[in-house]
Amino acid sequence: MKPARLLLLLSGCALLLAPAVRGCGPGRVVGSRRRPPRKLIPLAYKQFSPNVPEKTLGASGRYEGKIARNSERFKELTPNYNPDIIFKDEENTGADRLMTQRCKDRLNSLAISVMNQWPGVKLRVTEGWDEDGHHSEESLHYEGRAVDITTSDRDRNKYGMLARLAVEAGFDWVYYESKAHIHCSVKSEHSAAAKTGGCFPGRALATLEDGAQTPLWALRPGQRVLAMDGAGRPTYSDFLAFLDKEPRALTTFHVIETQEPPRRLVLTPTHLLFVAENASAPTNLFRPIFASLVHPGHFVLVVAEGGSLQPAEVVRVWDRRDVGAYAPLTRHGTLVVDGVVASCFALVQEQQLAQLAFWPLRLYHSLVGWPGVQGDGVHWYSGLLYRLGRLLLPPDSFHPLGISQVES
Repeated sequence: MKPARLLLLLSGCALLLAPAVRGCGPGRVVGSRRRPPRKLIPLAYKQFSPNVPEKTLGASGRYEGKIARNSERFKELTPNYNPDIIFKDEENTGADRLMTQRCKDRLNSLAISVMNQWPGVKLRVTEGWDEDGHHSEESLHYEGRAVDITTSDRDRNKYGMLARLAVEAGFDWVYYESKAHIHCSVKSEHSAAAKTGGCFPGRALATLEDGAQTPLWALRPGQRVLAMDGAGRPTYSDFLAFLDKEPRALTTFHVIETQEPPRRLVLTPTHLLFVAENASAPTNLFRPIFASLVHPGHFVLVVAEGGSLQPAEVVRVWDRRDVGAYAPLTRHGTLVVDGVVASCFALVQEQQLAQLAFWPLRLYHSLVGWPGVQGDGVHWYSGLLYRLGRLLLPPDSFHPLGISQVES
């Protein structure tokens, strides 16, 4: 085994012990010293954080097109009526209050930080969603993903620290753009979901051991679902946990359609899917590749009438948006979703490495049983393992959509 892979596996074991070490709350460890609060350093004029261009993967990501009131994407915007935020709304249309949910969450968090930093002062938004074309071409204001902010007292001496507080609040890109305001922006809702790795829509169906089908959102730890073993044979595997669970996330999925037999699988572009170049390949030689690389002419594995696995040719691939994103983990690291065999893993195009890296988590569930109700969001183990992998594996091991997104 390569040293980096061995270290990843051993570190995974150490990470598994982290919750017990950290305890259940923010309290101090007995005998430890209380650390002083971290000093916040204001941004300098014209400085931006992170130090990359705004519309790159490491920041807020690419521009995806203007949102108009009569467009289908208008439902991506949500109004912000937070009484602790002052909206300039010079157009008197309420446009400055409209933004994506991710932007709203960061803005509300920042509003609390501003009041804590300067009692009696509130956050002020001078520009939000722009429907009138007042910004530069491909501005994220046109998508409700950007805001320009000041403090309510308009004290420009506070703006450097305001920018720092915006960074701390989780905005994906912050720019001390003007002496008159700070510019902040966020990733799109569906690219933000790429931080989760790979997912399926919640209404996609898994097959239980009794033959019944259940939507992924309804899976419970301990249920056995149809999967594929290491020899390429169908088997029933324990469902352990969701590596990610985002019931309300608006996500862009890849739709992969086959014929003979007809199947339709919906999954994120970063997810792994088993494919072959021709129908004669044995099932155990189908190789995992990113869903974004699958194209017509490839063959994927589907469940035939008698329950066996057989190749089916991909005839069409397209994108669609849906609400909800779920990433189930099974003991075998595979899962049959809507009749098609898929991996449980994403972001890294190595099924065996991912299966090894999650061995400590499988062992943990074998020893302590099934957890209680799992909350929404990324599973702590997969999030930490991703960060560890970024340290140990070369950058080209990861799908481009996954780079830098889990850190957000």
